This record gives sequence, C-alpha cells and structure tokens, in this order.
Amino acid sequence: MSEIINRVAASPIISLDMEEFYPQEERIIFDLKPFLFQELILKEKDFREQLKALDWSVYANKWVAVTCTVDAIVPTWSFMLVCTYLEGVANGYVVGDISQLEQHIAELSLSGLDLERFQDRPVVIKGCSKISIPLFAYGRLISLLQGRAKSLMFGEPCSTVPLVKNKRS
Repeated sequence: MSEIINRVAASPIISLDMEEFYPQEERIIFDLKPFLFQELILKEKDFREQLKALDWSVYANKWVAVTCTVDAIVPTWSFMLVCTYLEGVANGYVVGDISQLEQHIAELSLSGLDLERFQDRPVVIKGCSKISIPLFAYGRLISLLQGRAKSLMFGEPCSTVPLVKNKRS
C-alpha cells in the first residue's frame, strides 16, 4: 500500500485568504444631520456643546464613516472636529460614505502584507469567505502582487481560475 501524499500541501503555492487579516468589526455612519438647525445649517456653539455631551464610547472598536446625509451648509471643519473625538476611540474613520470607509480599511489591511513572501511564487487568492470582502480589496491585491508573484489564481488550491502567469527571463 503506497503512502497518500497531499500534493496541494507539498506544493510551493501560497494560499492567500483575505479573511484571515481583513478587519471584521462593525462599520457605522456618524451623520451630521441630527446636529443641524432645521436640517439646513450648522450652528458652531450648539454643535460643539452637543459633541462634548455625546457618549463617544459607542464608537469604540468600530469603523466610522463621518458624513452628512442631507444637502446642507456644513463647513469642512465640522467633519474634522468629529474626527478629533473619534481619534483613539474608533478603530478608524474617514470623512465620506461607507464605500470610502471600506476602501480605507482595505488599504490599511493590505499595507501590512509582507509582499516579499510572494516573490516568484504561485499564489492562490481564496475566493470563498465567511465575511464580505469588497471587490476593491481584490483589485488592490492584484496590483500589489502581479509584478511579484510567479502566477496568480483565484479560488481554492484544488480548483482555481488562472489570472496571470508572469514570464521570467
């Protein structure tokens, strides 16, 4: 009886699962709308008092998109002031919508990736995740790995879709 060898485990292929390092904490919106007078303008004194009285702990360990969901007169500094309160409380924040927040999270997550690990190696980017990974993150991952990896594939090591095979001299 011959020994059973797991060829996938013994291969030089690196399986990259973004689920292993992509943040899963809650994403929420901080909307300036409730702080506006008649949903039209921001009164500085009132706004500052309301921010001071706010329980900022509700934003702890969350990712926050600071935005205003109504068409109103909102000065730039008001978004920045909210960010000063979120600093050190939230995991991270952006002035923008949830989509822009997700792009920020993707950039932060991918910036911590050790790219040397993928140099001249075949890489399979796992396709099935229990969490939602935005398409932006996959596109950014390709831009980081395409010039390094020997080849890039998408799916599972036993069943992949080839994306690129780099020719080396």
